[in-house]
Amino acid sequence: MVCEATPTIWGLSPAQLHDRFWAARGVQVVRQGEPSEIVDGAELFLLTEPQILSVFKLTRLVEFLSWIKPDMLYARLHDDRERGYRERVITDTDGRFVRFERTYDASDSREARVALTSERRLAHIWQKSPGAREGWKTLRQEVPREHRSVLRIKAGVYDRRADVEVMQCVREIVRLWKRPDSTVYRVQKVRETAWSDETAQVGDATKLVGHVWIGAGRRIDAQTSIIGPRILWDDPIAKPPVDTLQWHEIEPTFSFTRPVRPVRRTSLSRASKRLFDIVFAISAILLTLPVYPLVMLAIWLEDGGPFFFSHQRETLGDREFGCIKFRSMRKDADQIKARLAGENQADGPQFFIENDPRLTRVGRFIRKVEIDELPQFWNVLKGDMSIVGPRPSPFEENQYCPPWREARLSVRPGITGLWQVRRTRRRGLDFQEWIKYDIEYVEKASWGLDLKIILQTIAMVIKGVLRS
Repeated sequence: MVCEATPTIWGLSPAQLHDRFWAARGVQVVRQGEPSEIVDGAELFLLTEPQILSVFKLTRLVEFLSWIKPDMLYARLHDDRERGYRERVITDTDGRFVRFERTYDASDSREARVALTSERRLAHIWQKSPGAREGWKTLRQEVPREHRSVLRIKAGVYDRRADVEVMQCVREIVRLWKRPDSTVYRVQKVRETAWSDETAQVGDATKLVGHVWIGAGRRIDAQTSIIGPRILWDDPIAKPPVDTLQWHEIEPTFSFTRPVRPVRRTSLSRASKRLFDIVFAISAILLTLPVYPLVMLAIWLEDGGPFFFSHQRETLGDREFGCIKFRSMRKDADQIKARLAGENQADGPQFFIENDPRLTRVGRFIRKVEIDELPQFWNVLKGDMSIVGPRPSPFEENQYCPPWREARLSVRPGITGLWQVRRTRRRGLDFQEWIKYDIEYVEKASWGLDLKIILQTIAMVIKGVLRS
């Protein structure tokens, strides 16, 4: 750990400054083995290993938390920055200057893992864990797989045991933290991007350029120019006591919701889209009708009836309808799913595993070439669905994203859509992509976008047939 001789700014050590930086965002840093009160006023708890200091943007993580609402969100931090260098003066035997010697640190990438949660219970469990391995294991046991998610983000990751890295972390905080007075009450703004302790003396003519922080007891001559990012540490003699953090007075610097702005379509546009859906659906049914008896025969020979499967989904105006597909799973699929719950590879409320044992051999094939969804053209004719739209989803899935639920249900769900043609199936991101692309479609819906999605879908189906 950083020793007691470490300089302070406004009475705070670098690690304490790091924690105040996060507190300004409504986040309490919780480390193993470090006794501190798990406060009620924190909106989130950042669970981190004792040796790690980290700086990263919260926006993407907070949006994910508001969409999915997992009990625990693991963040895999990736830091690929240059590690910098150190310089020292080389002298001869008589002490005369010879040269500067510059030593570069390794320029490798660094990974770290932290977790975000709003549950004080989980923060307590992490704090009391004897070590990182035991802590992560206990959290996995406490939080079911379907209630936790993973994201990978870019971040600054610093080793708290290395003085050079601690100083790098502090410089990054100085650069990013616009309002240190939000959680450090003794500081005052002396220039546009300069902050000073209340006991420091800064002349009116002093030039402060960039991000400059001035510690307690410091006196800056009027003729002095300081260029940031720069910290003038506390005078050790004047080091102030650490003030008590008032969590309930902190104003969050981020929002948990983002308003969705669905595109406004005229009555003529809606009518023309509906007419297109009807014509397209009739044409597709006529073209694919000869395939129906072949698929039904294959299903019957392998697993008997029924040939079709109907699942309740929500459509325009919250109305539920039976979404029809050719049956691709065994009759006891629900019982098998219950046994496989712990192997779910999808985030959010979905269920997905590779080589799903619930699929029949016929079902695996018709899914690969998208034949299983042919009966949905009948849903289009009935007005339950559109050719292109957001992914149809049931009531329980829609509850995972309440800020956008009404926007998604302001249009008919589609047989195909942005999610179907752009999804990557990357582990831990599938549900995020589903939400992201459905919302993007609602906000950007147009004839051009619909035609582009249809062409991409046709190309995907052709590739699937050729590969099979």
